[in-house]
Amino acid sequence: MPLALYLLALTTFAMGTSEFMLAGLVPDIADGLGVPVGTAGLLTSAFAVGMMAGAPVMAAFARRWPERSTLLGCVAVFALAHALAAVTPSFAPLFVARVVAALANAGFLAVAIGTATRLVAPDRKGRALAVLLAGTTLATVAGVPAGALLGAALGWRATFWAIALLCVLAALGIVRGVPARTDPTGEDAEAGPSLRVELAQLRRPSLMVAMLLGALVNGGTFAAFTFLAPVVTGVAGLDELWVPVVLVLFGAGSFVGVALAGRLSDRRPGLVTGAGTPLLLLGWVALAVLAAHPVALLVAVFVQGMLAFAVGSTWIARVLYAASGAPTMAGSYATAALNAGATAGPVLGAMAISGAGERGPVWVAAALSGIALVVTVAVRRPGATASRAPSRTRR
Repeated sequence: MPLALYLLALTTFAMGTSEFMLAGLVPDIADGLGVPVGTAGLLTSAFAVGMMAGAPVMAAFARRWPERSTLLGCVAVFALAHALAAVTPSFAPLFVARVVAALANAGFLAVAIGTATRLVAPDRKGRALAVLLAGTTLATVAGVPAGALLGAALGWRATFWAIALLCVLAALGIVRGVPARTDPTGEDAEAGPSLRVELAQLRRPSLMVAMLLGALVNGGTFAAFTFLAPVVTGVAGLDELWVPVVLVLFGAGSFVGVALAGRLSDRRPGLVTGAGTPLLLLGWVALAVLAAHPVALLVAVFVQGMLAFAVGSTWIARVLYAASGAPTMAGSYATAALNAGATAGPVLGAMAISGAGERGPVWVAAALSGIALVVTVAVRRPGATASRAPSRTRR
């Protein structure tokens, strides 16, 4: 894999830390700003809304801009939004800052996914996506728990300052490693497909099914992950210091899942989705039932992190294959699918935690996974739904 791909993963680590870190900070933010825990959890949805809506819009505007300049601009806005969030006195400005940061993250990820897939052979999109998403999964292993510990020691605002500083390192990596192209397609601007042609790809059933399934799996993941802290402290009865441990386990599982899916999603996607989806459903049910038992909780969190990211990243890879006729917009379609679930999941989780207690979000995850399983079975051949990988060719 090219060095530039790993440098892009460094930035996804910084942005992923920000996206996921609220899972360990929701109770502290709620206490600090005087809002209910469910309301504070909606900050995750605010971020996801900005990501979902911003990805196609940002990609459409930036499709002919130099890639490196676009990526750097997105990182700069992202850092500024976190600096403003760190000093906000109330919930509303923090909510707005999260939306702005999400728009910047959406623009970055949409361009970065397209860049990543153009840096490798056409039949290795899944591998490239796995490397890029490895930055996100490492954020759950290291960045998010570190943010939780930093928040516990210095307050939740310190974590926002830390993200802003981490963005500086990410920007240096982009300057050093990402080539500055004059056209995202690597060709003359007139030679690539028009925006209308690329948007027309959304009428393809294979693309829409892949996006739907990616959104469902990711929605379940975010519904449960956003409210893991209340499960750990409220249901399992563990000390608050166990929250980072649980987040590390989930992140470690997600890293393993993405790594495995990266090796299989290009060649055998049906194996990952066909076997992984029912296991994912059973795992969420087991987590909800056994959450009061600490050992079972720790094991289930690791397994669910692995299954959720393996299945979810495979469907997102299928989005890229199905949208191969939209070279500058495919990354935004993948980003929108990821964050459609990340928007709905925490909202449904917040509703569930208000009505059914701390286990409610995990049951939401089980329900969304069940719907994904029904759709997967209905499609009959899930690996072929989002189009097969092209035959191996070299550039």
